[in-house]
Amino acid sequence: MLTDIGFLLYWFASAFSLFPAEWLYKDHSNPILLAWNWSFAPIDLAASASGLLALWLARTGRATWSQWSVVSLSLTLCAGLMAIAFWSIRRDFDPGWWLPNLYLVVWPAWGLCSLLSEPQERAA
Repeated sequence: MLTDIGFLLYWFASAFSLFPAEWLYKDHSNPILLAWNWSFAPIDLAASASGLLALWLARTGRATWSQWSVVSLSLTLCAGLMAIAFWSIRRDFDPGWWLPNLYLVVWPAWGLCSLLSEPQERAA
């Protein structure tokens, strides 16, 4: 839930330019990098929506929660991996951007392994 809410807060803050300049990624005023950053909004928002839906379904006892969790975790992992790949290609190793994106790769990978290793009758 923290990651899903974090995505929503990040995009809200980005939309309204609420981040201090020193927190922004390198070359943030470059229109190409601005477009690159905003290209993550659909995948992040889809990850957030599917994650929050999975949590709601789990709390209401609905069996489909695990499928929505797989969707959310997969989208989150992909978003983090895409960002890490981009920063690697640019050879830009700012821990302020690497650590959150590594988090977006590691915890969903662990969550997916946990979910997908459950016996089929429990996960359904």
